[in-house]
Amino acid sequence: MKKLWMSLATAAAALAATATYAQTKWDLPTGYAVGSFQTENVQLFANDVDKATAGKLKITLHANGSLYKANEIKRAVQTGQTPVGEILLSGSANENALFGVDSVPFLATNYAQARKLYTVSRPALEKLLASQGMKLLFSVPWPGQSLYSVKEIKGPDDLKGTKMRAYNPATTRIAQMLKAQPTTIQLAELGQALATGTVENFLTSSASGVENKLFEQTKFFYPVNAWLPRNATIVSQKAFDALDKPTQDAVLKAAAAAEARGWAISEQKDSDFIKELGAKGMKIAPPSEALRKELLAIGEAMTGDWLKTAGAEGQSIVDSFRKP
Repeated sequence: MKKLWMSLATAAAALAATATYAQTKWDLPTGYAVGSFQTENVQLFANDVDKATAGKLKITLHANGSLYKANEIKRAVQTGQTPVGEILLSGSANENALFGVDSVPFLATNYAQARKLYTVSRPALEKLLASQGMKLLFSVPWPGQSLYSVKEIKGPDDLKGTKMRAYNPATTRIAQMLKAQPTTIQLAELGQALATGTVENFLTSSASGVENKLFEQTKFFYPVNAWLPRNATIVSQKAFDALDKPTQDAVLKAAAAAEARGWAISEQKDSDFIKELGAKGMKIAPPSEALRKELLAIGEAMTGDWLKTAGAEGQSIVDSFRKP
């Protein structure tokens, strides 16, 4: 009897060890705040995966750059330091222009156009990520990028010499073309940069303005809606391949749901966020005609510049996007 009990105990311990071993744990870093709708959407994705796999794949979200800073996450996934992560695609445009297609100024300026641009560019993006050992799970846009400023901007001359926040090659170039001084600051550090005078104006979404309380330091908001940049949740192909087929299917199903949900939430929240910025004391006003013309001219020039660096693949994407 004693031998039987010991055998049963050993078998139970072995089963427990097997069950423990069978669970896979992924850390998922993001550079965005806990309260961001993007972060909340990624958390729902993680929850969906946990539920669908009955805890077999556990994804732990690390928000606000707490595990890796925003500009370090792609490299961390690419090198296997973390299996999965959320990135701002255009933040990697300096290594390949295709990463910045969603941030070509004034190419896609509303949700319908942004969706079309994503649809025609996704195959090229997936191919590019695959060449770097990664897989695209889902991608969700921010509301259109608009202009925030500490001081009133009546025309392009008011931006000359000012310190303009840059977060990718496109925003750096815009600042330079406006004769402003580009200053690279991650979103999580923007509030402090404004408080210390390191930054005076910047382009970002209505969502970022509310979620990061940027209305506390800036008083002017101009809805120029320059582009709708997208975040992307990417996974190491090696990590994905290590999952069994049912778990892979669960991840892809949860990713598709996160993408659809994220796009709907983003569009819904944009107008709400703009109203809230106004309620918090910001002056909401359309850009002056002089500023609008300057920005459009910059956009046209930058589209041409992007096409030169993106090559035939980029030209094909823009041609497909511009077809009726």
